[in-house]
This record gives sequence, C-alpha cells and structure tokens, in this order.
Amino acid sequence: MGRATAVARAARGDQVTVLGRDRRDLPADIDFLRADLSEIAEVEHAAGEIARRYDRVDALALFANRPMPKRTETADGLEYTFAIYYLSRYLLGVRLAPLMDATSVIVNVSGVGTTKGGINWADPQFRDKYGLISAQLQAGRANDLLGVAWDGQARYVLYHPGFTRSGLDGHPSPLVRVLLKTLAAVAARPIERSVAPIIEWVDRPPAAPLTAVDRGTMLDPGLPTLDPAEARKLRDYTESLLC
Repeated sequence: MGRATAVARAARGDQVTVLGRDRRDLPADIDFLRADLSEIAEVEHAAGEIARRYDRVDALALFANRPMPKRTETADGLEYTFAIYYLSRYLLGVRLAPLMDATSVIVNVSGVGTTKGGINWADPQFRDKYGLISAQLQAGRANDLLGVAWDGQARYVLYHPGFTRSGLDGHPSPLVRVLLKTLAAVAARPIERSVAPIIEWVDRPPAAPLTAVDRGTMLDPGLPTLDPAEARKLRDYTESLLC
C-alpha cells in the first residue's frame, strides 16, 4: 500500500520520499531513505534528513508494520511490534510536526474501528506472555490513541482499509504466507481500492482535526476505543521510553 500510494502521488507531480529497508522497485523519480523503522536512532535520523532536505511536509502516510510470531526485541530493548507499528509512527509525527500546518495531513493506516484488544498496561512490552495477535491489537489501539493525542496543526486521519492484497510476503512463516495469499485471492480488496482514499486526502484533507474511517465508514471520534484519557496515558508512557 505504501508503494502504491507513493507511485500514485509521484505520478501527480508530488515530491515523494519513501522510508524503508529497500527500494522494492520504486521508480527513479521517488526519493528513498534507507531506515530500519524498528530502531529509534534510525527513525530519528530519517526525520532529521527529511527536515534537512525539505522546508515543509504536505502529507505523511504511515504504513510500517511486520507481524512477528515470536517475541523479538529491538536494539532499544523494545518489543518489535510496538516499536515498528506504533513508536516509529509516533516519532515521525512528532519530529516532522514543525514542517506541517493546517493544510497538511497525516494518514495513519492501522485498525481503527477494531474493538478487540487494547493497551496491556501491566506489561506493554509483553515480556511475560507474548502473542502475535495480542501485540498487533495493542499496537493498532496505540495508533488509535496516537491520533487522539495529536496536538499538531496537521489534520489527522486514522484509516482502516480492511483486508488488502498488500504486505502478504511480510509474514515470517511460509505456511501463513501461503494461507494469506490464498485467502486474499478471494476475499481481499485490491491495493488500488484501499489506497484511493489516501491519495485523495493528500489533496483534500478532511476539515476536522481528527477523522477516523473504517473500511469506508466514518466513525464517531467519541468511541470508547478513542479515549482521551488513555491517549494521554500512552503519550506519557511513550515519552518515558524516549527520555
């Protein structure tokens, strides 16, 4: 989805920069910054490089995620899913906020509208009992709360595209990859359909400071899963990790 969005916006004449581990056949007219988004130092470096190259950011689209069947720690001692799926997005938003204004937009692609799971406050890094689904649900909820806590000028969009034919090669288990691709062939949305709203939000950000969309349905920002108190608690916890 990230690649499709980048290619579509570059085709419209935008200056596009992609962050990731490799170019993955990106066209030559798209800038690329190599970064392991699971590591704080590399996210910080990438954000600093963007600030050095450009004087403003019109749109920031956040896609990074990779399911891990076993608990894995990053170089910073953090649970991998928490680090790449949530913390990288937190850092990019905060560090690039000075380059954005009320005409800019952040699109956070995660699972808004999902009611299962939540923040495991007793053990956010899953040191005692790890589960792939639990870690994914926690990071997804953390992204919901990231949008709620956002206090920058840019418009913030939480977007759940639904099951999409995207990232199916990212799962580390060959069996799961085969199952996902088989299911995707009959049940998943085409990438072009899922990224279409993102492409348009770049040109026409929603008017509200926070917008939540679950598979085409606008959500009430007052949902229990979008709790401001939880958002503040998560922000405080996140900042404590970065001190």
